[in-house]
Amino acid sequence: MVRVLIRVATVLVASAAGVVGVLLFQRSAGADTTAVDAQAAALADDLRGDLNAGFYSGGHAYGGQFTEGTIVAQVEAHGGALLSIGHARDRSDPHVHTAQVMLGLLPPGHGSVAADAYPVRCYRYTFGLGSYSVDRSAMTCPASRTDGRPGSPVAEMGALLARQPTGPYAYRPLTTEGYPHTPQGALDFLEEKRLVGAKDTVDVISGQAAGDGDVYVLALRINGVCHRLRMESSSAASGFVPLWAAPADQQKSCDAKGAAAAATLYGIDPVKEG
Repeated sequence: MVRVLIRVATVLVASAAGVVGVLLFQRSAGADTTAVDAQAAALADDLRGDLNAGFYSGGHAYGGQFTEGTIVAQVEAHGGALLSIGHARDRSDPHVHTAQVMLGLLPPGHGSVAADAYPVRCYRYTFGLGSYSVDRSAMTCPASRTDGRPGSPVAEMGALLARQPTGPYAYRPLTTEGYPHTPQGALDFLEEKRLVGAKDTVDVISGQAAGDGDVYVLALRINGVCHRLRMESSSAASGFVPLWAAPADQQKSCDAKGAAAAATLYGIDPVKEG
């Protein structure tokens, strides 16, 4: 009986050690980041396509005439959220910008890769003028929420995506021609173009003219999330994304001044510049 008990105990100890070994291996091996890294690379290619200048732009706007809204739309299409964007602090060129992105929040599109193959990862994109300027690198995700509140930054970004407008493809290129540059004109545009649905709550914060051209911008909250709305009378602006969610680090401030800065065009058209 004693020998039997010793053998049973030995088996139990060995089994427990095996389970612990598997758990330790899983923790040390980490998640497979192949799928989400592929999305990060695809996002970089999207930026290169937008910034490709001249007649070899592949259908994209020459020189990357896009706004912050274009980047937000691209990031969301790849299952992520924009954390911040601004001038690159380590570059003297004012045309060089840096965008920090969190990917892996949602599996993009309808691919065959399982949802758990997209662990949350963060990346930094630096871009200037021309497709050659785009640079991508992995970065450590923020340890705290961008609004300073306690909680998980991943949960914060997930909540922003969950509260986006219910209109179909809200963040897409669309002309605002024909709508007056007023808060009421903006609301009419959102409703008539079905960028917001009946279940969405829209609160206009402030609006102002922006830039040298006929551009009007508004800061508003849709379902509690800060958004920018860029309105322009010209039909030539149909290639821009007029509505987009503000980056995470600007959700709290949410004013027309920030919206005006975000509506600025990135890139340059070398054909028009001669």
